[in-house]
Amino acid sequence: MRTARYWVIPAFLGLLAGLLAPPALADPVTIAGYDYETSAGGWAPRGAGVSVATTTAAAHGGAQALSVTGRTANWHGTSITPPFEKGITYNVTAWARALPGQPSSTVALTMERTPSGGSTTYERIGAATVTDADWVEISGAYSFSVDSTLNLYFESSGDTVAFYLDDVVISSDSDPTQSGLATDFETGAAQGWAPRGSATLAASASAAHAGSYGLAVTNRSASWDGPARNILGKMAKGSKYALEVWVRSATAQNLGLSIERRLSGTPSYERVVAPTALAAGVWTKLAGTYTLAYDHDFLSVYVESDTGTLPFDIDDFSLTYIAPKPIQTDIPSLKDTVPFTLGAAFYRGATLGEHAKLINKHYESVTPGNALKWDATEPSEGVFTFAEGDALVDFATDNDLQFRGHTLVWHSQTPDWVFAGATKEILLQRIENHIRAVMGRYKGRIGTWDVVNEVIDENQPDGLRRSPWFNIAGLDYIRTAFRVAREVDPDATLVFNDYNTEFPRKREAMFKVVKQLRQEGVPIDAVGHQLHVNIEQAPASWIESSIQRFAQLGVEQQVTELDVSVYTDFVSSYATVPAAVLAEQGHRYKEIFDVFRRQASKLTSVTIWGVADDATWLSSFPITRLNPPLPFDDELQAKPAFWGIADPSQLPPLSRQLNAPAGSVEVDGKRDVEWDYLPDAPIARVENLSAGFQVRSTSGGLYVLGEVVDPTNNKTDTVTFTVGGTAYRIQRGGTHAHGFKAHAKKTDDGYRVEAKLPSGTATDVKVAVDDAAGPEISWNGTISLLPAIKTTSAPKGTPVVDGTVDSVWSKAKEVTTGTWVQGTSGATAKVKALWNNGTLYVLARVTDPVLSEESPNAYEEDSVEIFVDPQNNKTKGYDDDDGQYRISFTNHQSIGGTFDAFGIRDNLTSAVSLTSTGYIVEAAIKLPTVTLAKDALLGFDLQVNDATGPTRTAAVTWNDPTGQSYLNTSRWGVLQLGK
Repeated sequence: MRTARYWVIPAFLGLLAGLLAPPALADPVTIAGYDYETSAGGWAPRGAGVSVATTTAAAHGGAQALSVTGRTANWHGTSITPPFEKGITYNVTAWARALPGQPSSTVALTMERTPSGGSTTYERIGAATVTDADWVEISGAYSFSVDSTLNLYFESSGDTVAFYLDDVVISSDSDPTQSGLATDFETGAAQGWAPRGSATLAASASAAHAGSYGLAVTNRSASWDGPARNILGKMAKGSKYALEVWVRSATAQNLGLSIERRLSGTPSYERVVAPTALAAGVWTKLAGTYTLAYDHDFLSVYVESDTGTLPFDIDDFSLTYIAPKPIQTDIPSLKDTVPFTLGAAFYRGATLGEHAKLINKHYESVTPGNALKWDATEPSEGVFTFAEGDALVDFATDNDLQFRGHTLVWHSQTPDWVFAGATKEILLQRIENHIRAVMGRYKGRIGTWDVVNEVIDENQPDGLRRSPWFNIAGLDYIRTAFRVAREVDPDATLVFNDYNTEFPRKREAMFKVVKQLRQEGVPIDAVGHQLHVNIEQAPASWIESSIQRFAQLGVEQQVTELDVSVYTDFVSSYATVPAAVLAEQGHRYKEIFDVFRRQASKLTSVTIWGVADDATWLSSFPITRLNPPLPFDDELQAKPAFWGIADPSQLPPLSRQLNAPAGSVEVDGKRDVEWDYLPDAPIARVENLSAGFQVRSTSGGLYVLGEVVDPTNNKTDTVTFTVGGTAYRIQRGGTHAHGFKAHAKKTDDGYRVEAKLPSGTATDVKVAVDDAAGPEISWNGTISLLPAIKTTSAPKGTPVVDGTVDSVWSKAKEVTTGTWVQGTSGATAKVKALWNNGTLYVLARVTDPVLSEESPNAYEEDSVEIFVDPQNNKTKGYDDDDGQYRISFTNHQSIGGTFDAFGIRDNLTSAVSLTSTGYIVEAAIKLPTVTLAKDALLGFDLQVNDATGPTRTAAVTWNDPTGQSYLNTSRWGVLQLGK
């Protein structure tokens, strides 16, 4: 069946038929077509009393036409805003016929055009004599040359004549959907921008970003009020576009760029750029890409705020067509290089063009990112919307792809109505109704479902997230979800899905919950490991340990949402991601897929969370930044990440970096506590061989440590440290070359080597571990010679946290902040620590005679920041239980950690007292994620911020010299617990 639609067909250039033959003309491009099979397609009445409606009483083609009745003047009829741009000639054809019994008249197609700053004109495009006997064609050509507001309409010379219209087609010899669009307001006019809502728009010199004019936006009464530009006809379905606009606000607010599209009067809204924070008075560029994936008869781009109605300015808007680069057909298909089902998360736009080709070449399975979540499928109770889900499932079916359903029950993206007024019984019934409707619709077409998603919280005693689901229904919401899912589709694989399952604490919490539920008979078929990781964390060995751990439950396992961020923290941002970082990402993919291949008997599928880097959630989470985490880049071309999966021999060489702080150890094969101040640098596992190593610098050379996991005991197994081009070999049997001190010692799963190497000033290092009966693994890079890691101790004791220095503090060792990260003098602190019963106590006596809290930013006030890494992991980012605890001299607390510090935000208790020379901070920090005991090591540091008026003028730490303690834990000192 034909449908009322707007469509675009690409132009094809003619080829020379021969030297003497003239070139063929380019085929015309169809810009828009209206056949009225399902709706009026955006055509509206023109004139009071006019009625416009689709009808089956007559049709030129298909089954329906458009009837225009109720006319009382010759200019009455039906009109639409056409997708025309200046400088292009358009051809319009239409078919018309009078209603039965109507007299003959002239039906004309006319353009009402109002130039910017000019008077309205009426320009005839085409006309024909129309009777009720037969259909008559009306056709003509039209172009215009100055910015104008357009209204295309049909009228009749007979004031009351009623007529039919059908098969209106607009074409052109050029393609406006590829020519782009730019507005700079330099004409002193709005250049096609129109008010949205109650907003007022005015071209103004005071609103200019560049040139003489910009557009001032005022009188807004809702957050979505603002400037809008009709872009119908400027985008083609399946094509990708870059959009950007400069925005400014006199008062700080968040502005974003969005698309509104409609079909048959039903609106939909999509963000191109999420609301972005604007500093007051500063021009900011909003830039993003958009792929048009839907039929539509209305299309508009607009600027809006997330909240409020403050005025703002815009300038220098552009819309640019991005020509697709064909996918590479001469590279391996990823799905053919792995021994399990390989899939990708996708969306409607990825079912078109080159994206669809990429999916079909490389993947066997697809997962919708959002189309089957609760807010998308049941936005209000009992009202289901399946258009998106249907389209994606149809694509999978048509292309013989497996389909994973994501996700039935999740604490996020669930409409408020689900929990409103819900008792346990009501909530469980809503779950049942929802699952029966959604799963039931796709029974037999979706073979796997993430039934519950992200229900584990390892910080809770029972391991369960305190979501509204749990708070209302307890564990029964999980039991009910799986029970109903099994009833609806007994053949579907039902998955218990979560993130961070590679982290030991989360792993064990989820293991216990899944084990309990399965023992109860809850039909959990599989566990899903999301695996949103970065180029360094979590260690591949942790991923492997999780797969091995859950194998003990006898459940199927799937990797459900794999991507690899190029950042190790939640703040950093690249303008362009360095090639070396992309290479590192490629090696990280190799390391992870090596794990998957080794554990293939325990894995049924791996899903990569996106098709290509042009559409990834990490572009806007946790902040807006360039973050390409997938195997294919923005242009769908293979990256090092691709080769890390498909053929690691194609990866570029990788040079790593390792810190080598000063230190001294006894070379005896025993692991001195000095080595535990840092984690071992891992060397990626091959087969059953893996290793980690460390380096300490000293004036006499380098101390090195190698911890090797190698179950095949052979005396000639070797670790070779090559420094400055000189190789130093140490065999498992203890043999090594003369000229350096070394020792080898057996361990439970392999062996350990220690040595002191006469390295001189060399900083280039290669470590190779050779299994005499098997593979070799290696690490190559440079070391950074650093000062020794500062250490201190904390005896056991329990002070009263009241800002008064109890006598128990007298037995604690005191250290002083002396590492300046801003300025060279200012406030400092003498610091002590105690511990007891899962709590760390910190005392900081600050010398700072002038105190200020004038700044609105907490880090610019006089304050103390305590940094604690309970597991001393020394990572370049924060783990969930790492914390930055800031306490001002008035005891104002601010806490930093992963995301919104959700894992640690309730851990701090503090008290502050003022002294004649400054202030005293006393803090108690609960550390529930570790077992505190004598000799335990914590990552630890403390920073004193010194404010002068509203500005921070100095900052000093105990150990970390980077000024980046709030971002990563790698340069913090070490606190050892005593008795």
